[in-house]
Amino acid sequence: MDKRDTLQSPADSPNRDQSIHCTACESSLQSPGRESISFLLLDQFTIPLVGCDNHLEEFCSICGLATEGSAELLNHRPAGGVHCPSCRHAPHRPHQSIIPVGGGGLAILACSTHQSDILDRFRTGLQIRHHLNSSLDAFSTNP
Repeated sequence: MDKRDTLQSPADSPNRDQSIHCTACESSLQSPGRESISFLLLDQFTIPLVGCDNHLEEFCSICGLATEGSAELLNHRPAGGVHCPSCRHAPHRPHQSIIPVGGGGLAILACSTHQSDILDRFRTGLQIRHHLNSSLDAFSTNP
């Protein structure tokens, strides 16, 4: 990503009801460069992401709940690179949306189709985590 390119602020993103309270995420998102890009490996996807390590890990683990395989996060370019030509060019487009994760946020630097697929996985993972937590809470309150 070029230094003059910017990511949308949380106020401009689709989920504007939640702001970023993580200074490490803010720092990564304000000046995204090659060193701040991580890669989510999930099923057939290789998706570039920008955010702090903690919120990237949280995003990865939540997405991993919505797959039969495993979700892995790499802090270096994966062997073979990014398979989708549109995703390869996505980091060079200005104004990527910021996705709230916990108190932080991250940018999914992918084509719109793969970004939508990953967001669907993330939302499904959030629902699964909520259901699991609700089940555990109900189990622990029963004598």
